[in-house]
Amino acid sequence: MEKYLIYSNPGKDEGFCTTEYVERYLRKKGAETIRVISGTEGDFPEGIKCVIVIGGDGTVLLAAGFAKDSGVPIIGINLGALGYLTEVEENNIDASLDALLSDSFVCEERMMLKGRVKKSGKEVCESFALNDIVIVRNGSLMVNRYALYVNDNFLNTYSGDGIIVTTPTGSTGYNLSAGGPLVEPSAQLMIVTPICPHTLNQRSIILSPEDRIEIKIPYGKDNKVQSLEVNFDGGRKVSLSTGDSVIIEKGDNNTRFAKVKKTSFLEVLQHKLSEK
Repeated sequence: MEKYLIYSNPGKDEGFCTTEYVERYLRKKGAETIRVISGTEGDFPEGIKCVIVIGGDGTVLLAAGFAKDSGVPIIGINLGALGYLTEVEENNIDASLDALLSDSFVCEERMMLKGRVKKSGKEVCESFALNDIVIVRNGSLMVNRYALYVNDNFLNTYSGDGIIVTTPTGSTGYNLSAGGPLVEPSAQLMIVTPICPHTLNQRSIILSPEDRIEIKIPYGKDNKVQSLEVNFDGGRKVSLSTGDSVIIEKGDNNTRFAKVKKTSFLEVLQHKLSEK
């Protein structure tokens, strides 16, 4: 008996209406289901064929973190807004579930990022991101400074509101809002995009997935100690201050997406950009 994990966001699926519909449909077809509510994850269960995410893009990011070591593919049912990561719309649930049940899907690999925070020269934590790792100010509306190193070579110092390091998957998120480039999501590369830079000549930089990025937090204006934070996929946050740094590299594992449609990224992009 095939087993599916239903990863549900109660904030998006009020009363678990869509969740229960998917569970009933799969069980009627002879499959087994396990429900996991976002934010209450335990150990990832064994024997899962696919993770069906019910919510929006943010819920997919949470599910990706939950499933990152399992190798199990993910597919999302969109109950959110833009839905770049959630392939299935509410009017196409039955056909998409049938495609999963009949193995009529392909798996698309998406790279992840691994970020390590250093304080006083020691690594204090490690976390992963499917979309992006973002360093922003934590407190007053003041310009901050960020020193960017690539493979231990100094590249540039940015002054502005923050700095984004994103995967191709995350290029349609905060990176897009900050003026960064859109990238086909199955590509292998990293994008560094400054947030509201206080100069006219600072743009995004595209780097190889083999590169090692380090963002160091120097002193700010008038040698003031800076108070910042790093965000992993908009979820986990770690406070930073002058002297700290964040090392960012390609993650150890990819996230796998189950694709039941033959729609290309460019077709999805055209549709999303034309929405009002």
